[in-house]
Amino acid sequence: MKTIIVMFIALLGISLQADVENGKKQYLANCAICHTVNGGSAFGKDFNIVSYTRKKEDIKAYIKDPYSNFERFGYSANAMPTLPLKEKDIDDITDYIDSLQPFKVWMKK
Repeated sequence: MKTIIVMFIALLGISLQADVENGKKQYLANCAICHTVNGGSAFGKDFNIVSYTRKKEDIKAYIKDPYSNFERFGYSANAMPTLPLKEKDIDDITDYIDSLQPFKVWMKK
């Protein structure tokens, strides 16, 4: 029984890692033209800042429909296009962005 549990946990970890890895690939293919990771000059916010300041469900909502969410995020206009991504790819990009910062602004006391 212990072996089965250990194998299940290992497979779950591999599966979650694969989502983040696919999210990184999707980021490089679809987002890197406007967004950086770890600083640099770009049109959009650095994803480390996004990871630190935004909740996962908000990141996903913005990727899915930036035109409906830009004001809620405090922007005066929207420059981000709606990307033709599959739901799985949106989930993976969201997981990738969320994984960049283990500590979030709302965790502060």
